[in-house]
Amino acid sequence: MTEVRVRFCPSPTGDPHVGLVRTALFNWAFARHHGGTLVLRIEDTDAARDSEESYRALLDSLRWLGLDWDEGPEVGGPHAPYRQSQRMDVYADVAARLLAAGHAYHCYCTPEELATRREAARAAGRPSGYDGACRALNEEQVAAYRAEGREPIVRFRMPDTEISFTDLVRGELTFAPENVTDYGIVRASGAPLYTLVNPVDDALMGITHVLRGEDLLSSTPRQIALYRALAEIGVGAGAVPAFGHLPYVMGEGNKKLSKRDPQSSLNRYREAGFLPEGLLNYLALLGWSLAEDRDVFGLDELVAAFDIAAVNANPARFDLKKCEAINATHIRERLTVEQFVEACQPWLRAPHAPWRPEDYDPAAFAALAPLAQTRVTVLSDITANVDFLFLPEPAFDEASWAKAMKPGADAVLTSIRKGLAELDSWTAEPLKEAVLAAGEAHGLKLGKAQAPLRVAVTGRTVGLPLFESLEVLGRERTLARVDAALSRLAG
Repeated sequence: MTEVRVRFCPSPTGDPHVGLVRTALFNWAFARHHGGTLVLRIEDTDAARDSEESYRALLDSLRWLGLDWDEGPEVGGPHAPYRQSQRMDVYADVAARLLAAGHAYHCYCTPEELATRREAARAAGRPSGYDGACRALNEEQVAAYRAEGREPIVRFRMPDTEISFTDLVRGELTFAPENVTDYGIVRASGAPLYTLVNPVDDALMGITHVLRGEDLLSSTPRQIALYRALAEIGVGAGAVPAFGHLPYVMGEGNKKLSKRDPQSSLNRYREAGFLPEGLLNYLALLGWSLAEDRDVFGLDELVAAFDIAAVNANPARFDLKKCEAINATHIRERLTVEQFVEACQPWLRAPHAPWRPEDYDPAAFAALAPLAQTRVTVLSDITANVDFLFLPEPAFDEASWAKAMKPGADAVLTSIRKGLAELDSWTAEPLKEAVLAAGEAHGLKLGKAQAPLRVAVTGRTVGLPLFESLEVLGRERTLARVDAALSRLAG
């Protein structure tokens, strides 16, 4: 294989979408697997929709994910600039050359005329694409349109032959000419369209492979024809990239996941505390797999094994529960305790943490971190798991209080408090023995006996192992919370 050069060219509009991230991931993995180059190119020619804020957020998101690029913004490269809004002179020159060579022409049809003719074609059972009305205008016709004040678009002239190519995911595909008609490449305002700028940049930047979403498949024969025309007028090296169209990512109800779906926003996962490696691991499974019996793997394993031919052409359904499960496995099995402690820090401090900054005790958290690591699904879970350590009093879940503090709970807590106060060693095993003995005195097994104690101390019926938690919380604070619970029960 010749040197691989792939590109990822997102538009800076709104929050990044997980489907977009999957496309970036597959391009990145393909480039890294083949020792090639990943070009990041920003498609920001739509001034009405694009924003600098979204552009900055996009770059930040890619850096957070660890998807580095070899050429592009903030990196540079031999084909700079890599923002399409800064390449307008290039597109204007190419459009003029296509017009001069007869590969494009001016089209004066109004939107209303086009709509009327398309509707008539559909009613007659004919293809409803552009009908070529302006393909061969004479000077008088052009003059008449100009006299009416019409401003033309530039339309590319498609060849009257079939276009075939081998899709890297879907195999051999053929498109009949009546289904791929002439299309616009420059607006009447002079602004270039996506249909022009991406093929032009691909040609000039030497892109060898285009891996993109299935929704763009219908435009591929048009782009192949344009690549060939660009070669004829001397734009680029003349090669047509190989295409691979990635399967749709589906959401609820087997509908394509859209930006409007709450689970589509990358920021949702970042803010919830997904690990980049966990999220990318799951996104890689949307159309590809490492092995039949391996769902969890690292990025190095993905790069080593990635094969675009192994991507499944069928739509892939986004399953949030599986995404969470894979992330949880990454947290529990692929992070050291030290890495886990470091990863949790944003959720242990303002603005995520509900306690005062001065009440956070890093040593106390580090003592319980190995136990917490086995219980969280996303990093934001850590706050509720350890808040009892750093809040002045428990954040009581009233449902938990009602469940644990049933009639007789005060007597059990009184016995437990007496047993705990008499301990010489405030460590997990003696604490457990004291609660077990107090429970037996009331005819209760350990699970029933410790329930009111857990709620009194932590505010919840479930959480980290109780006796290790009491050990870290300390004698004084534990007994004070039991006393407060007994007072509340008495009241």
